[in-house]
Amino acid sequence: MRLISTLLLLFTLAGCQSAYYATMEKVGVHKRDIMADRVEAASDAQQEASEQFTSALDALTTLTNFDGGELQTMYDTINDQYEDSEAAVENVRERIEAVEDVSDALFDEWREELSLYSSTALRRDSERKLKDTERSYGQMLSAMKKAESKMEPVLDTLRDNTLYLKHNLNAAAIGALKGEFAGLEQEINRAIKDMQTAIAESERFLATLKN
Repeated sequence: MRLISTLLLLFTLAGCQSAYYATMEKVGVHKRDIMADRVEAASDAQQEASEQFTSALDALTTLTNFDGGELQTMYDTINDQYEDSEAAVENVRERIEAVEDVSDALFDEWREELSLYSSTALRRDSERKLKDTERSYGQMLSAMKKAESKMEPVLDTLRDNTLYLKHNLNAAAIGALKGEFAGLEQEINRAIKDMQTAIAESERFLATLKN
């Protein structure tokens, strides 16, 4: 796996995914294997983002219940949570893009190779499996994209709160943020719910891919 990760990094930096896939084929790692790995990585990234959003919500809950102490420390905590959330969202976005890239390559190859069959029965069976896999993939990707779309509003609200607190380090500012808290809590809960749905779809797709 370390060799695979190293090769992936090198070819990704070079912007040469087709060469990467060809090289991996030569060492016995096929596009289907790469897709499975990337779907699992995207699922893990969504789980990490869910946990990070929960952590950010906990930090804001502590802030809105502030009753004395060092405001600068509170700001630093909120800012760290925002930056970690931003990184988590970007990781999810990159992982989804990686899944899309390998899926395009896999499905294109699969369709092209249907014409190579001499057996009509085997060709039809492979074509049926291709359609089933594409259908399952479409459901999974749709769930991933929906979850991703819910992350951006959360990030925007976290950014607003962080910026506001940065320039207004006082008790009155915390009072103002309390009005934003209920809406943010709902946004985070919706995002987490959609991410969990996407994770479940990923598991179903992986089951289809391995059959």
